[in-house]
Amino acid sequence: MVIFMNLKIWYQNDTPLQLRGYQKRFLILGKALLESEQREGNYEVSITITDDETIRQYNAQDRGMNRPTDVISFAFDDVEDVIDYDEVVPHQLGDIIISHPMAKYQARQYGHRLERELSFLFVHGFLHLLGYDHQNKEDEKVMFDKQEEVLNRFHIKR
Repeated sequence: MVIFMNLKIWYQNDTPLQLRGYQKRFLILGKALLESEQREGNYEVSITITDDETIRQYNAQDRGMNRPTDVISFAFDDVEDVIDYDEVVPHQLGDIIISHPMAKYQARQYGHRLERELSFLFVHGFLHLLGYDHQNKEDEKVMFDKQEEVLNRFHIKR
């Protein structure tokens, strides 16, 4: 069975840093996740790399936690009830916002490269957009196994 799937990544770097190659990396990882879910159709995802203060504001507003976090996702899953997606209208999965300072800190803490941490955070956020969660041990295992499977497929290891 051939699956037709296309993904558009809307990438924004709100930091003063030159982060080259991430839009392409995120596109490859996102397509791999959609393929692993056997998703068909056109999809769009917005990804923003930002600072701790900006992500703190999102975290406070959305989750009531007045502190920075590493990644936060906003799924547009309620839109499906209003829009009839087809080959022309892309399915907008949602937004992923990643804190660059938190990613850099966590990469140092875990002893791996920043590229690995940013890739991990993107995959984690993307899985949330696909409906995965880690509210209990069983769901956490499923989600975390899927993260490692995709990262290992592209040799993005700790």
